[in-house]
Amino acid sequence: MLPISLAPYGAYSLISWVISGLGAISLALVFALLCAKFPETGGPHVYVKHAFGPAAAFFVGWTYWVISWVSTTAVIVASIGYLTSLFHGDIQNIRLFLEILLFTIITLINLRGVTAAGCVELLLMTVKITALLAIPVTALFFFDRNNFIISEEISSLTMSQVLARSTLLTLWCFIGLESATAPAGSVNDPAKTIPRAIVLGTISVAIIYFINSLAIMGLINGNDLVNSKAPYVDAIKIMFPGNWHLIISIIAFIVCVGSLNAWVLASGQVALGLAEDKLMPQFFAKRNKRGSPFWGITISSVGTSVLLILTSSNNFAKQITSIIDFSVVSFLFVYLACSLAFLKVIIKEKNYYKFLIGSIATTFCCWVIFETSVNTLLIASLFTASGIPIYLFWYCRAPAQ
Repeated sequence: MLPISLAPYGAYSLISWVISGLGAISLALVFALLCAKFPETGGPHVYVKHAFGPAAAFFVGWTYWVISWVSTTAVIVASIGYLTSLFHGDIQNIRLFLEILLFTIITLINLRGVTAAGCVELLLMTVKITALLAIPVTALFFFDRNNFIISEEISSLTMSQVLARSTLLTLWCFIGLESATAPAGSVNDPAKTIPRAIVLGTISVAIIYFINSLAIMGLINGNDLVNSKAPYVDAIKIMFPGNWHLIISIIAFIVCVGSLNAWVLASGQVALGLAEDKLMPQFFAKRNKRGSPFWGITISSVGTSVLLILTSSNNFAKQITSIIDFSVVSFLFVYLACSLAFLKVIIKEKNYYKFLIGSIATTFCCWVIFETSVNTLLIASLFTASGIPIYLFWYCRAPAQ
């Protein structure tokens, strides 16, 4: 869905892809090195706990867990958005029902355990990679650089503001690079397997998504793209006559469901890791007979369902973009905390290569946060602040570890 949000930025969006790609790779290296050093279930909060203690770990873990609900919401909205072309007429009246139905099915799959969710994810990823290579490569044969149009609103901003805003959007595609660390306790040889997955996965995403953005934005005029609800379907309509776009709708839907499945898996594992470290109530640590963190997944799913209802909007592009903004900024808070934790952990090693990686990742996070509007920062910070009541009334009163 990102071409919709990037359309007003024109060719500047391509520069932002390079910036966010390099920033994401530096973050991937940080998480890879941290996971190799601390291969434990839970993800980001684990590393902050080792560097700054349990209180900081609680708020990082809480933010990461809650914001995963918001990210999941955006993916569900995009998934159903791609099915609209399969229906005759507007499905606005039943869209919310379809979103909740889809989410319920994915939740039930994840309740069957990590292995089941992993098998489904492998199949979906194969379809995803095939589609995300075939469609843009074909679209490049129809490329027209005149389709890159910069809107009046964007042209009034400074270069730094333009790049920061568009980088905030492109960074959305890399959000979740750290989610491979969440189920570390359920992965064979996590100190080697997970770092490889994070680094190779992030580099692959950077290349594939840059090609996709270039091809789609070069195929569809920016003025039309910004009003699209399914840009890849619209791309197929331009390139091929007939009903080929209906097949692409289904494939794009599968692509989105793959991301949705991964997020539901990660949210349950994060809650499980927090509970195992006694940073959350212990019922989150309970597993069902298939080893799945039942309460972590269930409560995350309820939170996402509520957000689906609250963010339901007739303005599709606005709904997607606003969710992306708040999600990315909140994740940047988490990434910044982990980058600082990385610097603290490795500073005693006097390894200048690792120190350079940590410094680049920290600088990247600080730059994007600094250039983000105060309003977006304040709203994003509410996700962290929402953990204060839990911290005061449960964590502070819990027995000492």
